[in-house]
Amino acid sequence: MPNIPKKVADRLSKQLSNFQRILRDAKDRDVNESDTVTIITDMLADLFGFDKYTEVTSEQAIRGTYCDLAVKLEGTIKYLIEVKAIGLTLKENHLRQAMNYGANQGISWIILTNGINWEIYRIKFERPIDCEHTCSIDLLELNARKSDDISRLYLLCKEGLAKNAIDKFHEHTQNVNRFVVAAIIQSDPVLNVMRREIRRLAPGAKVAAEEIFALLPDVLKRDVIEGASAKQAERRVNKLLGQALRKRQTKKAKSSEYANKNSSLEAVKDSQETDSPAIVE
Repeated sequence: MPNIPKKVADRLSKQLSNFQRILRDAKDRDVNESDTVTIITDMLADLFGFDKYTEVTSEQAIRGTYCDLAVKLEGTIKYLIEVKAIGLTLKENHLRQAMNYGANQGISWIILTNGINWEIYRIKFERPIDCEHTCSIDLLELNARKSDDISRLYLLCKEGLAKNAIDKFHEHTQNVNRFVVAAIIQSDPVLNVMRREIRRLAPGAKVAAEEIFALLPDVLKRDVIEGASAKQAERRVNKLLGQALRKRQTKKAKSSEYANKNSSLEAVKDSQETDSPAIVE
């Protein structure tokens, strides 16, 4: 959880309650996209702390097309916002549009929102261009008195951007998620631990790690062990395990080398003592 200054936390808490009321009214009136953009611009200023005249740009031109809003900090665009009407359900084709904007401009963060729902993505500048979903925020479900909810808002506010809060949160979500946990459970070290525990339950039982691995599809949800996200988590865990193994092997080799060196020195010392002529007084 980020360390949020009290002044910022108080502003977020107060303004969240105000905009929840505004958003509910706008949803009831089913306002159009243009009016939704107006509300979000006010949110960026009053809730998230940006200067809407110098740090929020509307209709940002990117290669002949336009993104609804761009947020700047010290003259650099930090994230793009693609806005849809408040009553519209956010869809994948909306995300693709926003992702193209960000990819063309070299901007890592894009946000897709209808004012109530905020979907935060980080662009992966690979071939082909793709993106990672970082988090979802439903402003009407947030509680102004809950620190966890305020922390979510802090990711997008001016003070949070200055502290790289969103980047740190993204890194955390990449390391702590259901796909990574599932990949760790399927890794050899954990399978060996489970094998040992089963043998403790049934002394003398012959159970192989492969046998336990074959049971995991019946234990874990299919979506955490199959698909692109699961494969990515598996590669991440295997890379970490490989690094740890190489580190242990290097440490062991250095310890062995040190022991052999000491042994050789002791042998030379013993030889010198044996070969030295006796001194007769």
